[in-house]
Amino acid sequence: MGILLWLLFGLIAGAVAKMISPGPDPGGWIGSIVVGILGAMLGGWLGSMLLGVDVDGFNISSLLIAIGGALVLLLIYRAVMGRR
Repeated sequence: MGILLWLLFGLIAGAVAKMISPGPDPGGWIGSIVVGILGAMLGGWLGSMLLGVDVDGFNISSLLIAIGGALVLLLIYRAVMGRR
């Protein structure tokens, strides 16, 4: 899948992850969206490597993988930045 589509997925996934897990983030909405983009890329990579899921195109499975990666990375981000 192209990098631009993962950026779009990341924007959507970051916003959805922020709605699923509301709370104060050190970076606010912008930080959540950036973490969402990185999480979507991480989720896509892990999904294809570990699960063998073919993440190509704009479909529900790719979107769920992107949201899952964004949510995991957002929670890790909060745990690390919240301790400072």
